[in-house]
Amino acid sequence: MRNFMFIAGSISKLSPTDYVGFTFFVGCMAMMAASAFFFLSLSQFDKKWRTSVLVSGLITFIAAVHYFYMRDYWTSFGESPTFFRYVDWVLTVPLMCLEFYLILKVAGAKKSLLWKMIIYSLVMLITGYFGEVIFKDSAALWGFISGVAYFAIVYEIWLGQASKLATAAGGEIYKAHKILCWFVLVGWAIYPLGYMMGTNGWYNGFIPTGNIDVVYNIADAINKIGFGLVIYSLAISAQKD
Repeated sequence: MRNFMFIAGSISKLSPTDYVGFTFFVGCMAMMAASAFFFLSLSQFDKKWRTSVLVSGLITFIAAVHYFYMRDYWTSFGESPTFFRYVDWVLTVPLMCLEFYLILKVAGAKKSLLWKMIIYSLVMLITGYFGEVIFKDSAALWGFISGVAYFAIVYEIWLGQASKLATAAGGEIYKAHKILCWFVLVGWAIYPLGYMMGTNGWYNGFIPTGNIDVVYNIADAINKIGFGLVIYSLAISAQKD
């Protein structure tokens, strides 16, 4: 009963005119619905694909929990919940890298590929947090380092070992890999844009400042749920073969 009252109290503080808070609320609900969908569909897949779909559900579930707290933080203080957002990313982005490894295991992907991508993702996120929160005066430098790590991931999946494995696998795995690659190249590119909107650097002349939470919230919903749906579609196709 106490938990219900806490949730109800948190929701009641969200103003109907607070469009930023609304994106937190919608993001939380969308992620939770996606998690329920992925978890409830697990029984229809064999063991080879069940792990991939399970990870998709974990990604959106972790995000939903963090969005609940981020929404409450926003409605309570009117400040961007940057810390909670980066905690969410540190947990979910490596899991999204894990998805690449899981679908490419059938083509011979080794754990070295997985660890390489996880390290790239952690460097990208940790340096991004440094620039956005701790060393704001040198945000452009930390953002550059974060960007290098991001493009290392892009290179790996488009031209590196992951790309070669996907080409060798062919068929539905190759198609799914390519779609996930586009999510990383286009969808994840929104995050550097949000970073530049919320920090000071040489880019302020052509990147307008604004509320980065709206950008991040929309990007999170599209990328995380979209990632999971691609994996789900691949698992469905594989079951039919």
